[in-house]
Amino acid sequence: MRTRTTISGSELLLSVIAIRLAVLVLVGWGLTLLPRQTHDSERACLPSPVTSSEAQAKAVRSQVGDAAFDDMLLHD
Repeated sequence: MRTRTTISGSELLLSVIAIRLAVLVLVGWGLTLLPRQTHDSERACLPSPVTSSEAQAKAVRSQVGDAAFDDMLLHD
């Protein structure tokens, strides 16, 4: 007696999902085994002198831009 076994579409879909889930689990476990990255000694919340001067320059530019925008609104 011969039986033909065919894979239906839903079985194929479930097997593909199971394989992808297994790969994601393995990648997740692999990422937990990686060594942690070392952080810079400089704190992120303290701006460096260069960035503070750039921020001041941007503030001046935005004030000039705001004045020009206000002037355009007055003429409309």
